[in-house]
Amino acid sequence: MPTPAPQPEPALRVALLADTHGSLDGRIEQLVGDCDLAVHAGDIGNAAVLARLQPRQGRVLAVYGNNDSPRQWPSADRELLQHLPEWRAYPLPGGTLVVIHGHQTPARDRHGWLRRRFPEARVLVYGHSHRLVVDTDVSPWVLNPGAAGRTRTHGGPSCLILEARASTWTVEVHRFTHHSHAPRARIA
Repeated sequence: MPTPAPQPEPALRVALLADTHGSLDGRIEQLVGDCDLAVHAGDIGNAAVLARLQPRQGRVLAVYGNNDSPRQWPSADRELLQHLPEWRAYPLPGGTLVVIHGHQTPARDRHGWLRRRFPEARVLVYGHSHRLVVDTDVSPWVLNPGAAGRTRTHGGPSCLILEARASTWTVEVHRFTHHSHAPRARIA
């Protein structure tokens, strides 16, 4: 009897996004729907942004950013804001993901500071700068998905997709151009 071919190791697909500031690009929203988990690294803008994130497993992790303050959120959303942590750690196949907004330290040593603060992580996800960054040369990896809304997108709205397996992790970069035909979800 022939030996069955080994099955490929399943991957957990994790959508990484940040800096929506109340506006979520529709193309990124669609990508999240093809993922198992969504992680938002802060400066969310309102509860409706998080409600529109619909990954397959229904799990959305989020932290607050420096612009996620009660005076900047709609009054009806402020209860949710009170429950957002400064940072979160989440176990994935093959390691731990840590998400933090990143405004807690100056930009010049942000990656070093993150690596020193969370050395046990396999990947560190942050936002704040609105700049897409994939730093996988040193462990733990440091990723910034850029801005997933309309504010300071530096070349267009972007996000990252992390595929986590017990043995390997990969990162996909998704950047979209600004154009008037783009399906965008403006969340008031």
